[in-house]
Amino acid sequence: MSSTKPKILIQLDTDPQPSVFDAVVAVDAGVEHLFRHGGVTPANVRDLVHGALFTRGPAELHGTAIFVGGSNVAASEAVLEAVRHAFFGPFRVSVLFDASGSNTTAAAAVLAALQAHGGSLEGATAAVLAATGPVGQRAARLLSRLGAEVSVSSRSLERATELAETLRQTTGGPITPFAPTSDEALAEALQGHSVVIAAGAAGVSLLPGWVWRSLPSLRALIDLNAVPPLGIDGVEATEKATQHGHVRAWGALGIGGTKMKIHKKAIQELFTANDKVLDAEDVLELGRSLG
Repeated sequence: MSSTKPKILIQLDTDPQPSVFDAVVAVDAGVEHLFRHGGVTPANVRDLVHGALFTRGPAELHGTAIFVGGSNVAASEAVLEAVRHAFFGPFRVSVLFDASGSNTTAAAAVLAALQAHGGSLEGATAAVLAATGPVGQRAARLLSRLGAEVSVSSRSLERATELAETLRQTTGGPITPFAPTSDEALAEALQGHSVVIAAGAAGVSLLPGWVWRSLPSLRALIDLNAVPPLGIDGVEATEKATQHGHVRAWGALGIGGTKMKIHKKAIQELFTANDKVLDAEDVLELGRSLG
């Protein structure tokens, strides 16, 4: 499907100033006109969306799309829901949700795990450290949907348990919560795991080098923190499928290159139809299609 009219992307960001990063990616992905709105809330979404819907006929709406972003992922999820409720009948446009880069980053991390596992995670045992954050939650969800047995950690066992229950209801897969209180307890909890993803906040070290080197089953080690101290000791931010003995390691910048490719591909995908809502699973599939 093609349009004679220019591609318009409407960026709805919950922060006061819409993300420059997301704007640059959109332009690099081929968007011809970018309308940026900051401070977006569910209360002011409808008029913004209707402005997009009523200016082009249904047959031309695939030339308009919406990007929902922002640093507060929960607030952005509420905006996404409001966007969906503003659609009716044939009056709808495609939407990409990637608040705080959560979907594209999680997808890139899971693609690295797939690469280390020869293309399949069925039956693999994977752990996501600091899993209660937005990227960690989505990485754990994607791993589970791909058939892995997933463990999710938090500093709070209560929060880890709540997340595990939510993920079990969403994916139907086995999810185990844990909240290690020492490095020794962490080493014990990670025994038997072949994938470890560190999804903690910037500048927070989660995994000592001696711990992951003591895991004979480990095959993939993925750190999503690029700010020193890094999330995984002994893995540099620039590493990409670097071999450490029997382990292949990715740092945050190594993952970042894949994340950028997925982000651009997802933007381009919006303009192939007017009825797509791209969330984590859809973004992962786009990443897999990159080859």
